[in-house]
Amino acid sequence: QVQLVESGGGLVQPGGSLRLSCSASTAIFSLYAMSWYRQAPGKQRELVAPITSRTTTPYADSVQGRFIISRDNAKKTVYLQMNDLRPEDTAVYYCHAQYHSQTSWGRGTQVTVSS
Repeated sequence: QVQLVESGGGLVQPGGSLRLSCSASTAIFSLYAMSWYRQAPGKQRELVAPITSRTTTPYADSVQGRFIISRDNAKKTVYLQMNDLRPEDTAVYYCHAQYHSQTSWGRGTQVTVSS
């Protein structure tokens, strides 16, 4: 099973930016479909942004135009650039990896948007 470690979360003011990183412990990282999910208190975990080995697919409507997912296969890392952050973006952000039937989750990193 792939080990995923997220980093980059923290406290930011509304309108600010953060970049999350997720490092993976697999030699075949480039074959994995990677995604960022988030879970706010009292809410279900939701898909924020996915990226496959070849392309990105639509982001969640709530982050479209503000968040950008990218990956560096050489570094085995996926990123989530978050701009124009809003209080409603406050959540624990999780990295997810999938290759055929194999799926893995990171432990999450807290993002808090507050003045």
